[in-house]
Amino acid sequence: MSVADQARAWIGRQRHATDLVTARLADEFRVTLGAMHAQVPESPGLQWCLAPDIYPKDELGRDGHPRTGLVVPDLGLPRRMWAGGEVEWCGALRPGDAVSVETTVRDVAYKEGRSGKLGFLTLDIRYLVANDLRVAERRDIVYREDPAPDAPKPALPEAAAWPEAAGREVLPDPTLLFRYSAITFNGHRIHYDHPYATTVEGYAGLVVHGPIQAIWMQHLATDLLGRIPSRFSYRGVSPLTVGNTVRVEARPGAEGLELRVRDIGRNVVTMIATAQG
Repeated sequence: MSVADQARAWIGRQRHATDLVTARLADEFRVTLGAMHAQVPESPGLQWCLAPDIYPKDELGRDGHPRTGLVVPDLGLPRRMWAGGEVEWCGALRPGDAVSVETTVRDVAYKEGRSGKLGFLTLDIRYLVANDLRVAERRDIVYREDPAPDAPKPALPEAAAWPEAAGREVLPDPTLLFRYSAITFNGHRIHYDHPYATTVEGYAGLVVHGPIQAIWMQHLATDLLGRIPSRFSYRGVSPLTVGNTVRVEARPGAEGLELRVRDIGRNVVTMIATAQG
């Protein structure tokens, strides 16, 4: 059986886990976001801190994640990126909640991109409290080949002007990356191991987590809408590395808000999203 066939055999496989929303976790999440946290008691994105994959060091892959084949299928490609997804917010997660997390492998697919072969893993995740659905999520993970040593960096288009956009600025630094990795138990080395991030995976520096960029946009949308968005869809566009000030921006769209994270210095968009009230 080929690697692709073995990966596709995971479709429909489920994983069940439980976790507790503690007051300490809620406080850590809030202070990690700092001024980027919405002016509401709830914390959109807190669910991504729950029920992480906990494996001993000898069961980790080269990138610091649990080896593929343990929690997710092995797609035969070494580089992993949390590429986007969709979140449906049905109710709040509060300190004291015992949360059941149900993860289902929805799909595995392959494509050829400009940088080579790409593998796409789609997960459906449900967060329940006493059988009451609080958050439903689709998560898109992309796997890629290692970059060729002499491969040119792709040219990125400049961001179009959003003259009337509301927004706020943040300068991600290594402390932010450490704290977010800690509360999510994320061992991916691109967020803390500079030599690995630059020489093995080919990034310009330490990489800012995709989920925290999505969280910034969710919290901005929450403040603008006056409530947590009922549906939030997001997609990574280009890598964001530390030391680059970004502006998280929003403007009215056809069905709610259009949002983006824009690297101000390069005037390049790193993530886009839509939010519905």
